[in-house]
Amino acid sequence: MPAKIRLQRHGKKGKPFYHIVVADARAPRDGRFIERLGSYNPNTNPATIDIQLDKSVQWLQNGAQPTDTCRAILSYKGVMMRKHLQDGVAKGAITQETADQRFAEWMVTRDAKVQSKVDNLKASSEQKRKAAFQAEVKVNSEREAALLRKRSELSAASEAAAVAAAREAAGEEVVEEVIEEVAAPAAEEAAPAAEEAAPAAEEAAPAEEAAPAEEAAPATEDEAPSAE
Repeated sequence: MPAKIRLQRHGKKGKPFYHIVVADARAPRDGRFIERLGSYNPNTNPATIDIQLDKSVQWLQNGAQPTDTCRAILSYKGVMMRKHLQDGVAKGAITQETADQRFAEWMVTRDAKVQSKVDNLKASSEQKRKAAFQAEVKVNSEREAALLRKRSELSAASEAAAVAAAREAAGEEVVEEVIEEVAAPAAEEAAPAAEEAAPAAEEAAPAEEAAPAEEAAPATEDEAPSAE
């Protein structure tokens, strides 16, 4: 029975994770499997991989063929390196102690590379966070400055309107005072004229009353002889 080491998909849409399984090559991708060797989560950076090293090496030695993706995962975790060294031990090229020592050295080097990558990712993430924070601070300061300018412009406009209103009110008061100053002497001049006109009217009234009496007297004298 041909066996393959492959990924079995799990998770939800957009965020999958995988089980690393040994399955019959003729079985569906997400169907039945023979044994589960580990898991692979690509949603983290770097990806999270859990693998059973000895079982994976045993299945490879028994002839299980990994898919391309699984081969890369097994190589990353040292499974392929361990199989290579164990093949050397089986052939008598190296001893088991030498194989274990070489594998330990390889794991130290691999772990250092992984840690370096993690540190670089953290540093890059920190730089991006600081850059984003500085950009946000700059935007906030610009907004605050624009708000202060707008407030100052509104305050200046309000002050200008208040000054204009005060000047207009002061101008109206001045005009009223000028009108009062001009009207007061005219009223004072009109008052004596009215007082002078009142006696003249009084003198004219008796004269009009006396005139008909004087005209009536000669008429009576003329009528007297005619009666004789």
